[in-house]
Amino acid sequence: MSGLRSFVVRRLLLGGAQTVAVVLLVFALTEALPGDAAVALAGDQPDPARVAAIREAMHLDRPAYERLLDWAVGLAHGDFGTSLTSGRPVGTYIEDGFGPTLLLATITVTLLIPLGVGLGVLAARHEGRLVDRIVSTVTLGVYAVPEFALGVLLVTVFALRLGWLPPTAVGYGTDLLGHPAALVLPVLILLSRPVCSLSRLVRAGMVDALNSPYVAQARRYGIPGARVRYAHALPNAVAPAAQQLARTVDWLLCGVIVVEALFVIPGLGTVLMNAVAERDVPVVQGLAVVFGVLTVVLNLGADLVAHRFAPRAGVAA
Repeated sequence: MSGLRSFVVRRLLLGGAQTVAVVLLVFALTEALPGDAAVALAGDQPDPARVAAIREAMHLDRPAYERLLDWAVGLAHGDFGTSLTSGRPVGTYIEDGFGPTLLLATITVTLLIPLGVGLGVLAARHEGRLVDRIVSTVTLGVYAVPEFALGVLLVTVFALRLGWLPPTAVGYGTDLLGHPAALVLPVLILLSRPVCSLSRLVRAGMVDALNSPYVAQARRYGIPGARVRYAHALPNAVAPAAQQLARTVDWLLCGVIVVEALFVIPGLGTVLMNAVAERDVPVVQGLAVVFGVLTVVLNLGADLVAHRFAPRAGVAA
């Protein structure tokens, strides 16, 4: 128990340090953006007085360390700042876009786990045989296709040619659950590469576990094959798979930007792209912090799950 407690404390401290690093990195990167944000926001023919007013509103007339301190204190109190283009709190942008993004991510992860683990176990059970070769070939081929190219292909076939599914989510707003057909193609694209990577990792872990001495010993004791696979071999394949799942969710945070842009879904990815196009620095900073902190939390959770199923894997991590 003391070993588990010390592991949890170390990971929590590391997560806290990573969160601080995310805040510092986001601020430093936005500070390093080329050009003058105040001039860009002032329009094509900026008036010096307007530029000065914008610089004052953005606190660009103050030293960087003072702006960083004020921003960090605001973040600690849940204040992400104010949009430069609309005057709305950045938190409202996050609230508006969080629902569609969370829905896409939840559906994707809910389907990802049974599909990825199931395909991996299926391939491992038939190692070296036809089923294994088919699963391995298909997953490798699909993984090699970029999500944007796959999205264009699926939209062309199922939306434009066959007319089975809507090509975009335009007109549906944030009520995507009320229009499930609009979710099919985005979820398929988000699932494509994670299912492939997770299934291949589970297959490799299952093959190693099924060929291990303790599984051979369990078979000599007459333990049924299903129990050997699912009670002894599978838990040892879950630890690296859990860490891969966290990295997969990291990828989803990036992939959702592409998918939301392709299907015009009003989620956080679309909000971020619009903010970048408008040089709305506070919104960009707020969303970058949200994505970064989510990544830290997900990886922390994956480390704890991996340590729970296989303590040696957690320590090694």
